[in-house]
Amino acid sequence: MKWTDQSLKNPLGEQEGFKLFHREYDDAIQTVNTRLEILVNDFQVRNDYSPIHHIDKRLKTPESIEEKLVRLNCEVSVPSARENIRDIAGLRVICNFIEDVYAVADMLTSQDDIELVSFKDYIKNPKPNGYRSLHLALNVPVYHIDSKVITPVEVQVRTVAMDFWASLERQLRYKQNNEGKISEKTNIELKACAEVSAKLDERMQKIFDEVKK
Repeated sequence: MKWTDQSLKNPLGEQEGFKLFHREYDDAIQTVNTRLEILVNDFQVRNDYSPIHHIDKRLKTPESIEEKLVRLNCEVSVPSARENIRDIAGLRVICNFIEDVYAVADMLTSQDDIELVSFKDYIKNPKPNGYRSLHLALNVPVYHIDSKVITPVEVQVRTVAMDFWASLERQLRYKQNNEGKISEKTNIELKACAEVSAKLDERMQKIFDEVKK
């Protein structure tokens, strides 16, 4: 990675105000995670069933934020990171069935103090490589002792099957530092696996619907 002179002289993680800035995003992750736990608890009491399998949380490191700013040809600074990067805070919500994915997304975005900035449905419209998931870009209020900060959070919602495919696809694609460059044959095989995974999700949803009846 080729860093800028500014980055070398003053790494982002050592800049004044970075710790407070970074903590805001960590607090935003905890806020969304707590909201989800409360919503799912309520859902479970009403339906005797939990739609969420598990939740993964991710906060970009100073090095990762700095690398992205350099890649975007942006100034390596706290204000620049705040303005140009929306995925510093992220959660991946893994659900059991396709129906649960949309239910969880609806529950979260229906809260009146959470702003839905963008909604990308890669389940109904998969990416060319077969990737499937919901991507929600949210603005979340984070309350501190004397202030409220609106913080961007990226939430991905997908099924266990979608997460299984995406995790292994990434591992295979970036194996041995090949920067995502794989053969056309491998691309075809991975997409075929994504389609098998999608069919499995559909069949499991049908079975679950029958069991509910």
